[in-house]
Amino acid sequence: MDPDTLREIREAIRAIPDYPKPGITFRDITTLLGNARVFRAVVDQLVQPWLGAHIDRVAGIEARGFILGGAIAHQLSAGFVPIRKKGKLPYATVRVAYSLEYGLDEMEMHRDAVGSAERIILVDDLIATGGTAEAAVKLLRSLGAQILAACFIIDLPDLGGSARLAALQVPVRTLVSFQGH
Repeated sequence: MDPDTLREIREAIRAIPDYPKPGITFRDITTLLGNARVFRAVVDQLVQPWLGAHIDRVAGIEARGFILGGAIAHQLSAGFVPIRKKGKLPYATVRVAYSLEYGLDEMEMHRDAVGSAERIILVDDLIATGGTAEAAVKLLRSLGAQILAACFIIDLPDLGGSARLAALQVPVRTLVSFQGH
């Protein structure tokens, strides 16, 4: 990636110290999304490895993964699948529980959202510990989907999420990384 583009992406991400708790730096992409040129560069970079490939669907994790996933799906002429928090979808769903720092949560998707052997790219804004992304992979695989990759703008490598997905045989594509939490 062009070093100037990489610098612009990094600079477009706002750092909010001590949120949601002391010692954590929240990486806010709303500033990036508000910059049309940088937002387009991010989508172009995340799409680039799969241009011309057959991708059936892009799955986005609630909520920022919806924004990125919709744009990526459009660029790839693929369908979009929302992966949501429990209780948000109106039709028959499949669900998976996963661990968070502070307890358990559940995510779900429509039972008919993907077909067996469909080629899927998973998208969210950031990978930290990887618990949410790992749960999404398991959810998609429970319906027979083939996960080609997981894409994120930001990696927090100190928290091990990318390695966690790699252990599941899911290639990870990120654009920038930040040390720490």
